Amino acid sequence: MSKEKVEVLVEGGKATAAPPLGPALGPMGVNIGQVVSDINKKTSSFAGMQVPVKIFIDKETKQYEIVIGTPPASGLIKKEANLEKGSGKAKHEMVANLLIEQVIKIAKMKETATLGKSLKEKVKEIIGTCQSMGILVEGKPAKETLKDIDAGLFDEEIRLEKTELTAEELAKLEEEKKRLAEELAKRKAEFEKIAKEIIAQMAGKARGEIKAKLVLAGIPDEMIKELLPIEGAAAAATAAEAKPAAGAAPAAEKKEAPKKEEKKR
Repeated sequence: MSKEKVEVLVEGGKATAAPPLGPALGPMGVNIGQVVSDINKKTSSFAGMQVPVKIFIDKETKQYEIVIGTPPASGLIKKEANLEKGSGKAKHEMVANLLIEQVIKIAKMKETATLGKSLKEKVKEIIGTCQSMGILVEGKPAKETLKDIDAGLFDEEIRLEKTELTAEELAKLEEEKKRLAEELAKRKAEFEKIAKEIIAQMAGKARGEIKAKLVLAGIPDEMIKELLPIEGAAAAATAAEAKPAAGAAPAAEKKEAPKKEEKKR
């Protein structure tokens, strides 16, 4: 049985017969409108995201099979949390909070691309990804929520496959995200103030000594690099001295004067 394969990238729930899908399906002799409708049903949960789609078509019977790919779990988490990116310091800086219903929703979206056999195991995988992105789950660090999962705290939600949130719950999540962002900004400002005070007090001392003091004060490494460049002012001065002035001719290389040939007697 000969089959043709068509691969396209469509926006979730918004596939159309326009290029690239329509022209690719045209020569196959299938009902394009029906294929588009089926794709939109299968991708509706990925609204606003680009989704890889494969369509396998039997050339003789014109029957087709649609296989939907899914974006990475991290992409689905960011969409659900309404974030552009996760935390760069997931161990210390939390940037958003998800409820168990949202985690279940993501786990169901990724059901064919996760290792877990049961929905509960798949949920735990998604929570593990949340942990690496600095995302709280149910208002707790992901590691603690995993313990709650193991203790059966969310067995009923998982059994019922709950994925819907009320408008009130969504509003509270947005408020929580704003609160976390404000806390991060405040903490950064405090660290920056302390760091600048230490650097000013230790002016003239070795860079290593200043850095040790900053580390002891708990200043983040990125901020230390920003406020205390690796080479420091001394390196800049050295570089300036080493760099020839604009328009200056390079120093002439010393050449050994050729020895005069002795006259033959």
